[in-house]
Amino acid sequence: MDAARIPDLITPAIPVFIITVIAEALWVKKLRDEGRPVKGHTWKDTLASLSMGLGNVAVNLVWKGIAFAGYLALYEWTPLRLGSSVWAWVLLFFAEDLCYYWFHRVHHESRFFWASHVVHHSSEHYNLSTALRQTWTNPTGWVFWAPLALLGFHPVMIVVQQSVSLLYQYWIHTEAIGRLPRPLEWVLNTPSHHRVHHASNPRYLDKNYAGILIIWDRLFGTFEPEGEKPIYGLTKNIHTYNPVRIAFHEFVAIARDAVRPGPLRHRLGYVFRNPAWKPEPLPPPEPPAAEPARPSA
Repeated sequence: MDAARIPDLITPAIPVFIITVIAEALWVKKLRDEGRPVKGHTWKDTLASLSMGLGNVAVNLVWKGIAFAGYLALYEWTPLRLGSSVWAWVLLFFAEDLCYYWFHRVHHESRFFWASHVVHHSSEHYNLSTALRQTWTNPTGWVFWAPLALLGFHPVMIVVQQSVSLLYQYWIHTEAIGRLPRPLEWVLNTPSHHRVHHASNPRYLDKNYAGILIIWDRLFGTFEPEGEKPIYGLTKNIHTYNPVRIAFHEFVAIARDAVRPGPLRHRLGYVFRNPAWKPEPLPPPEPPAAEPARPSA
């Protein structure tokens, strides 16, 4: 295997993305014409998502090259080799999905990583175009899959399985599909589970990080079933369709917070701790001690 022989799974899927986005938009229009309360699409929001997706394709020409070089260096360093048998692919399916779970979870729990991932959550709509709203700024994300190369999975296999996961996650960004049969809902990440993940309702925050398999959320305590109607977007929405602002707004906010007056630990907290973290207020200074009474002459 070599980099020149990496199968391109994404480019052939682009016509499918376009056709299904249009089909879903027509479905939403039909429901609205029938008087159904469906939020669905706005064309400005959809165009913003498509712009982010096209930008992601462009920058990934660089980021994916860096990632592949990193995997290859680790693969050449390790003595382990798992080959490319059917069983190696089965093992890789589970291992890559577990890596994605932790990649995704860390990108929600550390503001440094959230600044990149927030792009995907910045739409107040939930439809297939939202799946295409991807970051332009994630040069370090590949390290979450680095253990796979150290275990002896060939870098080409890793990249292919990442593409499979990405393609799977496209179709779950929709309200057009309700709940699937219970056995599938228990094992797989589904539109119902992922609607929860994209919601800003307090009970839904930081839940359902799954890529393909929801079993990791069940195992690690981050699973939440869909109940109340999801409210999509951020806890504080940015109200813009400008791709540049969508891509970089959180980095600007981090810089603004990091230069505030205060202890270094607070500045680092704004960068690396949970995106919702705020420092505890500093205690007020203690009043000066009263001088002891002097005896009278």
